Amino acid sequence: MTDIRRVVLGVSGASGAALALRIGERLAALSGVELHLVVTRSALRTFGHELGADAIGRLVGLAARYHKIDDVGASIASGSFRTEGMIVAPCSMKSLAGIATGLADNLLVRAADVHLKERRRLVLLARETPLHLGHLRNMTAVTEMGAIVMPPVPAFYRRPLTVDDVVDHIAARAIDLLQLTDQPLAVEWQGEQGGFQ
Repeated sequence: MTDIRRVVLGVSGASGAALALRIGERLAALSGVELHLVVTRSALRTFGHELGADAIGRLVGLAARYHKIDDVGASIASGSFRTEGMIVAPCSMKSLAGIATGLADNLLVRAADVHLKERRRLVLLARETPLHLGHLRNMTAVTEMGAIVMPPVPAFYRRPLTVDDVVDHIAARAIDLLQLTDQPLAVEWQGEQGGFQ
């Protein structure tokens, strides 16, 4: 029996590259976590636009294994490859639609499909606004299949001072949904009188 806990991070082409990078950083920093990464072609373009040319290299450098988007024979494409869960951050509406319909035409969608069929945690940081009925129906479909849809909405009650504050909190909350640690990464709200502890 191994103490290594594998987590898959999928990155699609919606806006929100900073979320993917911070989640990767936080997962890589957790003891005993083996990070598996898969990135769509659109995400590569978004990363460069939002964070600069070297940002995707930083993310890839955090992963124990970087899987190519077309490698549908990769380990993470099989249910026999055990993981603690998968986060798709950000999750584009295209990737969401693929997951909702089981159209596993790339490794990110296939890995998400595997997590659903194996009843493992799948957290989707669905990123789009406004939403039309097709988006909402796809969110309902993946929720009915067992995924957790977590739009990356800022928690303004925390009174964030910077974009980094917002990104940190969303990343911590997404990782906490995988239940990898006994103590949550996100600072807990103690009510209006107690604030955060």
